[in-house]
Amino acid sequence: MAQAAVLGSVFPSADRVVRHLPTTAVQERAGAPGFNSIVKRRVDTVQRFEAFTEISSADCAAIVADAQEVQFHRHSIIFSEGSPATQVALLLSGCMKVTQGGEDQEVILRLNGPGDLLGKMRSQTRANHLYTTYAVQASSALVWDADTFEALMVRFPLLRRNIASILERHLNELEVRYREVSTEKVSSRLSNLLVRLVKQVGRRIDGCVEIALSRRELAQLTGTTLFTVSRLLCQWEGQGLVSARREVVLVHDVRALSELSREE
Repeated sequence: MAQAAVLGSVFPSADRVVRHLPTTAVQERAGAPGFNSIVKRRVDTVQRFEAFTEISSADCAAIVADAQEVQFHRHSIIFSEGSPATQVALLLSGCMKVTQGGEDQEVILRLNGPGDLLGKMRSQTRANHLYTTYAVQASSALVWDADTFEALMVRFPLLRRNIASILERHLNELEVRYREVSTEKVSSRLSNLLVRLVKQVGRRIDGCVEIALSRRELAQLTGTTLFTVSRLLCQWEGQGLVSARREVVLVHDVRALSELSREE
């Protein structure tokens, strides 16, 4: 089952997303022709995700019917740190990068893939984005008004339970990353990272898995230097494990990478 994570807080408003970002939005109404087939397609998609575990098809339909579907071009900024947060989104396809800090001091906090839930639950009257998020590749998402999504979590307790479980797992992942930085060699950290990214945001192409990240971004995520990442990728490319491009890493042998991290 695809994994999900609740991160950040998303979108100023549905209208502003469509107006100010290079996106196209699909807004359907229950009475419109074909609406039921659109909802069914959405249900078939989201039931693969952790956030909808054990939720019936009928309840899934009620949840996704309140959302609008938005397409984002590559490099589209989904929300900016410090701007008002009024919406929640579920990523259906593509990859998003969550960052904090200015351009010269940018820190990558996480990469989001299909099934990831971006949003801040409306526990406060006013809330601002804590992060900046943008599309690493062309992506699509279901978007809810934050108040609407909060009401859905009250109406469907399983949805709230699943999100709480996701948050707990996400905290565990942060603990693992901190332990790796503190105790493991760079080669082990990088191989572990690539294995995780294959599962989270990897895209299968011609018998390998594409990870749409530059070497500099991999260095940020592993807490090391660009030189060290380049050296390790070059070494592993000679062993047939990966192929490194300007902004892409192709993983040819995931099992060998996993074994490499255990050998260190």
